[in-house]
Amino acid sequence: MKYPHPSHEPLLAVAEAKASFGACLRQAERGESVVVTRHGKTVAAIVSMEDYERLRRLRAAGPEGGLASLAGGWKGSDDLVDAVLSVRRSGPRRVATPGR
Repeated sequence: MKYPHPSHEPLLAVAEAKASFGACLRQAERGESVVVTRHGKTVAAIVSMEDYERLRRLRAAGPEGGLASLAGGWKGSDDLVDAVLSVRRSGPRRVATPGR
């Protein structure tokens, strides 16, 4: 197993990952990621389900979703998101012009 710099996550070639897939899964269950390479290039990662869910939530939020779209790790967070999204935003503020 090689360790890239600076992430310190194990790098495995596809063949190595296939041969030790069970060990890779156990590592992911412990919260450790395994990066898989093909011909020396990183192509995939085996991660815990918790990390995958966090990534999925971030992708679903997108930049237009704002902070409210990132909520979701606790009971009742959906209610918070609904409340924040229901607040009607006002238009842009007017800038005071000197002499008026």
